[in-house]
Order: sequence, then structure tokens, then C-alpha cells
Amino acid sequence: MNRFFIEVAYLGTAYAGFQKQQNANTIQAEIEKALEVFFRKNVELTGSSRTDAGVHARQNFFHTDTDVDEMEFQKAIYHINAILPDDIVMLSVKQVNADAHCRFDAVSRTYQYTLYLNKDPFMKDRGFFYPYHVDVELLNAAASIIKSASDFEVFAKKNSQVHTFICKIFKSEWKFNDDHLIYEVEGNRFLRGMVRGLTGTMLKVGRKKMSVQEFEQLFISKISSKIDFSVPARGLSLDRVRFLEG
Repeated sequence: MNRFFIEVAYLGTAYAGFQKQQNANTIQAEIEKALEVFFRKNVELTGSSRTDAGVHARQNFFHTDTDVDEMEFQKAIYHINAILPDDIVMLSVKQVNADAHCRFDAVSRTYQYTLYLNKDPFMKDRGFFYPYHVDVELLNAAASIIKSASDFEVFAKKNSQVHTFICKIFKSEWKFNDDHLIYEVEGNRFLRGMVRGLTGTMLKVGRKKMSVQEFEQLFISKISSKIDFSVPARGLSLDRVRFLEG
């Protein structure tokens, strides 16, 4: 059997998330179905980074074991994309070592949350319309605190089934791109709802509804009622997954 990493991208608006679920359509379910149609055999996938309902990805990965060889799989990409829905694309496949794991071998994930400040119908499903004045210096003051934090329990949604809330954040910053305000964060792992919780709460700082000091104190006080998870999923995108080989 050969093991492959499968690189995909998708617009998550119409899906209940990344991972296969009962009684709900997901990214994994659609890709497994397309692979089964093309190869005429059951193909089981293991996912790298789970994204919630409505969240997008410019890059995400699965791995799978199959007796198909690499050249055959490469040639199949065009046909598999013809089977997949228009909002999912298979970007590449790469044969890897038999013990490679697309989830545990990933050294970092980078997410972006996009706000657009002027009404734009082309951004409706890919960002959050936010026509308010925000202080970017205050946003970045809050973002810098995140890089020195380690325990993100207060920013995880309730009933997150994890053994630890410890995450290592390598990058955390806000930037302007045209009339878009984008929060970019890179870390070794993320908890359920964590990026949206960070984004929404930092926006309170940017609008001076919470001080930078109050934001910093949340990591210690863990007062979950002060965390704002309300920013919608459509603004969030998994931008890239990085492995040791780059």
C-alpha cells in the first residue's frame, strides 16, 4: 500500500465542517465520495486540521493508503476535480513514507480572519462586513500578548474534548490589505472556536470596549463570559499547513 498526502482547498459555506459526520454533509465526505466514484473502491481519509461549519481553507490536507501508484493518482486529479462540487478542489497529491501522518506531522497551522470595512457583495461569503472604526494599534497590542500566552482554555468553546489547552503561537498580527482588515495567527495547534474567540475579543479592544490590560488578564482570570465568539465563521480561513519539509 502507498500513503499519499492530499492537498485540498474549499469554500466551507455549504458544509457542516471538515470532518465526516453522520447526517451532515462535510468536506471529507464529498472528497471520499469523489475518490470512490473515480477509483471504484472505498477510500478512507484522515484529516490534518479540522475546520468548523462554514470555515474555509486555502490549504488543508488528508492522507490515505491505497494501492494506486503516484503517477496514476497524479493523472486522476483533473478527473476527481470534475466530480467534486465547485466549492472544493484537490490541489495536489504526494506520496510519503508509510508512517507519515498529516495531522501529527504538521508543525504549524496559519489562520486568517478577514473583515471588510466597505460593503462588497463579492466578499459576502468570504469575510465579515464590519463598518466600524477600530484602532489597529490597540488590536496589535492585544495580538502581541497572544504570542507570549500558552494556556488558551478561556478562548476554547465549552465541551472542547482535548487533553490540554496549551498552544504555542508563533505569529499573531493585524494588517490592512486595501479596505480589508486581516488577523493572521500561526500556531502549532488551535482549540475549537479559539481563533474566532480571539478575533471577536480583540475587536472589543480595538473599539475601546475592553482595555489591553483587561484582555491580558483574561488568560489568568479565565472569565469566559467576557470572550466574544460571535464573529461569523465565513470570515475565517485556514491559510496554510506547514510540515517540517516546508
